[in-house]
Amino acid sequence: MLKILIVDDAPERRRALQLALAAVPGVKVACVVESAREILDRVNEHRPDVVLIDTTSPSRDVLEQLGVVSSTAPRPVVIFAEDGSTETIRDALKAGVSAYIVDGIAPGRLDAVMRVAIERFTTDQELRTQLAATRGELADRKVIERAKGLIMKQRKVSEEEAFKALRDLAMQRGKKIGEIARQVIDAATLLG
Repeated sequence: MLKILIVDDAPERRRALQLALAAVPGVKVACVVESAREILDRVNEHRPDVVLIDTTSPSRDVLEQLGVVSSTAPRPVVIFAEDGSTETIRDALKAGVSAYIVDGIAPGRLDAVMRVAIERFTTDQELRTQLAATRGELADRKVIERAKGLIMKQRKVSEEEAFKALRDLAMQRGKKIGEIARQVIDAATLLG
């Protein structure tokens, strides 16, 4: 069962969206929010699978709230809007929106739109995880190179021997080599 959080400040649009969702099998509306200021609190409270926002044009408040949700409690977000300007769409995507649909809700396509948003969100999350891991590996490599240089200078050994010393210490202590390299750099900094 997909739990949905609806954000819409217009009662007639909100009712239309709720009716459209009632026709989609396996969907439950967990919460309806009228104000953008409530989005993060309601996401944390209800833990919806998808956030649906129906608006004329997403305001700065909505986009700021979505940015916070994206960084603290990421969810697939679909915006249905009348504003199809490139800048607005770009801002929405930067805020973490998975799908931005212009010119209303087609009830027959609602299920497909949500599934596409969920898939795009999942793909984006996987890419973010890979990017973070790659950045971490790059940072570790830089630290390891610096630590090797310090060891080579202090012990007057080759690069290979310096790396072996780092690796052996990491294995002895059950830690990652990057962490040991940071400790070597910290110790060298402390000792001058």
